[in-house]
Amino acid sequence: MKLPNLWLIGSGSMGEDYAKVLKSMDVSFRVVGRGNKSSSTFTKNTGVEVIRGGIDNALSIYKCPNLAIVAVDVDQLAVTTERLINEGCKSILVEKPGGLTLSEISKIAHLSEKSCCRVFVAYNRRFYSSILKLKELALSEGGICSATIEFTEWSNIVSAQDTSDKIKENWILANSSHVLDLAFNLIGLPAEEDWNAWVRGSLGWHKRGAQFCGAGVSEQGILFSYHADWDSAGRWGLDIYTKSSQYILRPLEKLQRVAKDTIEIEEVEFDMDLDLRFKPGLFLQCKAFIGADYGQLCTISRQAELAEIYSKIAGY
Repeated sequence: MKLPNLWLIGSGSMGEDYAKVLKSMDVSFRVVGRGNKSSSTFTKNTGVEVIRGGIDNALSIYKCPNLAIVAVDVDQLAVTTERLINEGCKSILVEKPGGLTLSEISKIAHLSEKSCCRVFVAYNRRFYSSILKLKELALSEGGICSATIEFTEWSNIVSAQDTSDKIKENWILANSSHVLDLAFNLIGLPAEEDWNAWVRGSLGWHKRGAQFCGAGVSEQGILFSYHADWDSAGRWGLDIYTKSSQYILRPLEKLQRVAKDTIEIEEVEFDMDLDLRFKPGLFLQCKAFIGADYGQLCTISRQAELAEIYSKIAGY
């Protein structure tokens, strides 16, 4: 599939993952990077040359593309997307969470609507093979009845990361939103005024909270609860309940089932070929974006709604 006038912005490891997918799809694209070191590594690993000097240099040489994938650092997502919108780009897939703060995301949502530019936030977990199989099974069993969500982060690991303090202080939006987005995409957004959130504790790198707990009803009438203790042990995970089964996603790439009136945990088999060949979920996400099949993509306006919910969950 040939498609000219597509730019991939970002020559880091995430950019490499996108390049691998785009090459396999036989899509024509240009790569824009900033640093010489990352650009050289990118070319060595992918065989694709990089336009160095960042987006400003690229736009001084070439006309703005119609489509773009933005895979830069979290604190550069909003400013890069804004530049592309202002230059006339018409369709953008920006890495999650689309901006570092609610205000950045809301600004991009406003610009997107004003400029008639489609902007989508790249939550690739929506396209995991395990999630597609879960949806199929839940539908056959009458739909989802309830859900529990865990988004515990490993505090010592995050603290030691070479990541800016500003990103760490917004970690629920910058990172934990991956699993929260997945959950709310399955069950619907929390119904306004029909859910509660509690935040306790503090960490050196995340002063506004360490323990997070909440519960409520989604707009689809589905009961949900969530929990995370960043000062203890745990991991990301989802438990999805139908009238016939409990489905366990822990890790999210894996699907297990407990049948009603039993305690036996069984593995659910499904086709994992794409998730083994590429970063899980990325191939189908790119296929949806490039093929203008937007139904399962997260729009920037939806992300602005979600960012308000994440801020309440986080106590921001």
